[in-house]
Amino acid sequence: MKVKLPQNPILRFPKYQEDWQHLKLNQILSEHKTRNSDNKFSEVFSVAKSKGVINQIEHLGRSYASDTIINYKVVFPNDVVYTKSPTAGFPFGIIKQNHLERTGVVSVLYAVFKPKSTEIGHLIEIYFSSEINTYNYLVPLVHRGAKNTMNIGNSAFLNGVKIAIPSNTEEQKKLVQFLSLFDNLIINLYDKKELLENYKAGLIQNIFSQNFRFKDGKGKDYPNWKTYPVRKILKRFSNPVNIELDRPYSQIGIRSHGKGIFYKEPVSGESLGNKRIFWIEENKLILNIVFAWERAVSKTTAYEIGMVASHRFPMYEPVDELLDLDFILHFFLTPKGKSLLELASPGGAGRNKTLGQAEFEKLKISIPSKSEQIKISKFLKEIDKEIEVTSERIEQTELFKKGLLQKMFC
Repeated sequence: MKVKLPQNPILRFPKYQEDWQHLKLNQILSEHKTRNSDNKFSEVFSVAKSKGVINQIEHLGRSYASDTIINYKVVFPNDVVYTKSPTAGFPFGIIKQNHLERTGVVSVLYAVFKPKSTEIGHLIEIYFSSEINTYNYLVPLVHRGAKNTMNIGNSAFLNGVKIAIPSNTEEQKKLVQFLSLFDNLIINLYDKKELLENYKAGLIQNIFSQNFRFKDGKGKDYPNWKTYPVRKILKRFSNPVNIELDRPYSQIGIRSHGKGIFYKEPVSGESLGNKRIFWIEENKLILNIVFAWERAVSKTTAYEIGMVASHRFPMYEPVDELLDLDFILHFFLTPKGKSLLELASPGGAGRNKTLGQAEFEKLKISIPSKSEQIKISKFLKEIDKEIEVTSERIEQTELFKKGLLQKMFC
């Protein structure tokens, strides 16, 4: 039985009455294989989920291009680029239009297409900005390679299911203009977040290298920083679970790179046997001994009370009033703190490193007075709040745009 496609979207501009057309991509896109054979173009592009076609160094911080880019594919302004590399939410790659007003090159692994018009190229990008649309379109086209690789040929990409496009060129332009407002807002919010994160990183570098110092409430200098081994400022906290757990319980884990605590699936009540499991309490420094060298460090909150952690997640608390936990957490998330955690995590190459408790407690750390620690922590928390607010705005705007896409496309 042939399924009849909806002719028009739920939400559209009232001025336009023409039925939308359902077309295969090969009717509105054509692959071009122009190569950089004369080495005319030197700028290498990448394709990012949030920022689209972008200078590779600007996006990744360095160039990953080959020594020679003579054989690279040329991307002209308004071309549509399909990168088949998986990214979060897009396991089979992303499709973006080159909105830069300049020509660059991409690896031969990318597919490059010329759209029938600038607006149609933009509408294709908008359509594929939806994770659901992209997944549903690409999954039937996947070819499993000999080495279990997932491949989608360029020809197959152009011959997938039909997608809906406004018939009226004015409606195409109006739709692009309207949805571009959200794209630009999202890009600006990502830029703001990146600026705040870079600002914070620069401040942290200057604060913990003591190039930048705070003053007390009277405008006077705080005392000089003092150096202590970790064992003088932190002590191990341990509250073992020594009862039979006859109810479901939740365990926590610690993400790398300072991304905090995450919660594992609840475990049904069971006999603990020889398992070493410990109750979580509030305001403890907690580490992942396997990935501490990747800054898998966090601080427990009231939310985690009643949860448990395995012996792989040791907890520490201040020895006395000498230390502010927020300050020491910020320290371990700095490059200097990371290097010390690496020193305390001997082991093999790659990811085979485990934090040694004795080595960790021997680490020497310089800290200011408690008053200055608190001032530093409060200052950095204010920046964290602004970053969090910006992240929430990004999420809300993307969700709103996602809802619009569901209603504005068939």
